[in-house]
Parts: sequence; C-alpha cells; structure tokens
Amino acid sequence: MLRVALIGYGAAGRTFHAPLLRHATGVELAVVATSRGDELALALPGVEAVSSPQDAISRPDIDLVVIASPNATHAPLAAAALRAGKHVVVDKPFTLSLADARALAALAEASGKLLTVFQNRRWDSDFLGLQAVLRAGRIGRVTHLESRFDRFRPKVQDRWRERAEEGGGIWFDLGPHLVDQVLCLFGLPQRVGGRLANQREGARADDWCEAWLDYGGLQVTLSASVLVGGGMPRFAVHGTAGSWVKHGLDVQEDQLKAGIVPESTDWGVDRQPAQLYLGEGNALIEPLPAGQYQAFYAGVRDAICAGAANLVPATQAIGVMAVLETVVEAARRGGLLPLPLTAAECAAWPGGAGVGAPGRAS
Repeated sequence: MLRVALIGYGAAGRTFHAPLLRHATGVELAVVATSRGDELALALPGVEAVSSPQDAISRPDIDLVVIASPNATHAPLAAAALRAGKHVVVDKPFTLSLADARALAALAEASGKLLTVFQNRRWDSDFLGLQAVLRAGRIGRVTHLESRFDRFRPKVQDRWRERAEEGGGIWFDLGPHLVDQVLCLFGLPQRVGGRLANQREGARADDWCEAWLDYGGLQVTLSASVLVGGGMPRFAVHGTAGSWVKHGLDVQEDQLKAGIVPESTDWGVDRQPAQLYLGEGNALIEPLPAGQYQAFYAGVRDAICAGAANLVPATQAIGVMAVLETVVEAARRGGLLPLPLTAAECAAWPGGAGVGAPGRAS
C-alpha cells in the first residue's frame, strides 16, 4: 500500500487530489497538512490532519508527498520532500521559473525518487477525443489549433490566485494545462509570443491571456479569460481536410465537486459531443471517450511500485515551464521568442510527428 501525505486542502487538494487518492487502488491517503482540520475531519474521517507541511514530509511512514499548496510554495516543498526521501507529485504549475524546474528535476534524478506533475487534463474527455481524431488523420494536416479555458467571474476575489504576487494570475493558473496539452500533441514550438492583461475593475493580476505557439506550417493560439459569458469553443482545430470543434468543458471537475467519483455511473461522460466538419459538408456528430482522471494516480502507483514509466516526467515539466516563462517575457518585449532549452530538454517531447501520447491510461 502506497501511503500518501497531501499538503494543502484548498481548492486543488479538496476537489481533485483527495477524492482521486481516496479512490485509487493500492493508495492510502494517510495525512493532510492543512489549517482546515475541522473541515477535514468531517469530510475525510480517519485521515490525520497535521498543522505544517514539514510535519507531513518528515513522517517515516509516508511514501509519497502530494503538493497542492499555493504556487509559490511548490518548488521549496517539493525539494524538501525529495531530500526527505519521498516520491513527489506537484500540482501545476510545476514551479514559477525555468531555473527552479531544472533544479528540481536534477534533485529528483540524484535522489532516485519519482517526481511528477498533476497534469490531469491529459485525461480530459475532449482531449482524448481530439487525439483520436488527429491520430486517424481525419482532418488532414493540422494547420491551426485554438484552445481556451473561459469563465465568467466579473468580481475580483480576495484570494492568492488573483493577487499581484508571485504565481498569481490566470496565465500561471490555466496556462500550464493549455501548454501541456499542445506539447503532448505537437512537441515544442519554434517560437512563442503572447499578451497578458488585467481587464476587470480592481484586478491586481492578469485575468486575460493569449499565447501564440509558432510551429511553422502549424499555428497554435491559447487563451483564457474570466469575462466570457456563454462560452467560446473549447477546441477549434483546423486542417487540410476539415475541422474539429468542441464546446463546453470536460465534466470531471464538476463531478468531483458534486461528490461523484470514478467508480460512479457516467463518470467522465461528456454529453456534449464534438463536431467534425469534412470539406464543405455538414457537421458530423462525434461522441467522445469518457474522461479518465483516475489514470493519473494509477500511473503514479505503477511507476513507484512496479517500475512503470512516469506518465508526466519532470523533463516534460521543464518544457512547459520554458513556454510559460518565455510567453511572459515575449509579452513584455513584444514579438516572438525561441525557447531557451537544451537539445536534451527538447528530446523529452515528441518532435513534430503530429500527435504525441499523453501516457498510458490505467
């Protein structure tokens, strides 16, 4: 049995990590480091609450530390856990700088411990469906992809994600998912650019972003906003033979918030199909595979206990961090910039073969 300590019981820890860990075979959520001890006792009876991350990290009976605390704490807590001899899962973003990402990856390699990033949206229903369409070549050679996460939250909230502090803002909140999915599909771009903006009255951190990934014959646009009511397409992908369009978000986050777990009927089933446009013909309705967030912790378990491949290796997290950081610099300077990666770091991603695999689903 893999015994786990979860650091943080805020939005990420409470919504995603705790329920997925509790329903993963061969995994036991034993300890949570949180200031919400009373809330934890009601929600997860039998799980011990401790007051500080170090209390959880130093426990000799813990095999895996999951870090779901504020973004600025990810790198130091992950480093502390690795030095304590623990395997580590870090929520996105992996770190706040490329330098920290490289340092953590090197520390994990030296320690011989697993280090991975919670890129759960590799197992979104729509993303799995898009991969299948691209692998089959149904829209021909892909020329343009638009991917976006939109919400309508016109009121600025007093929380760390929306403050003008390191790790705040929508780009570091949602950008890691947008970037990781595209790198899974197409590998690393030649150049990146972007824009960040504070659009709501009283906004202290970026609440709108747009990034451009230049692959030459393929152009990718990534965006996120909190002032979009009604919704734009989640994905719009265009190629030489047609287009694939999907509206609406994957349902697994809402299901977890509602107490629905992976064993439940209709888990991960998106009732809003995609549309496939071939040539000038009418749209074909494209049902989607069920989402599989449960595959992440099954993969972590298998990597630690059975020597299986790490589904989201730190080497890939370095590439995501390079895109995030370079887009910020490109927005500051204007124009497009190449990624400051070594040849070895570039080799962690597929090299323009069209579609890469998100990892083995269990």
